[in-house]
Amino acid sequence: MQSGRILKQRYEIIKKIGSGNFGDTYLAQDLHLPGNPKCVVKHLKPKVPDPGVLPVAQKLFEREAET
Repeated sequence: MQSGRILKQRYEIIKKIGSGNFGDTYLAQDLHLPGNPKCVVKHLKPKVPDPGVLPVAQKLFEREAET
């Protein structure tokens, strides 16, 4: 994902800050909140093409995102 990209008309990507087994992590700013505070956006991108793996990957990704 490129810097400057706006997701859901709300989050503007600033830069990529990490990558893990299930996706990438980006520093972004929230365009809907006063002062446009910085936040983290995680992009689910499982490396295994098997669709049966997706539900497990999504659950693990959500668990990782909570921490």
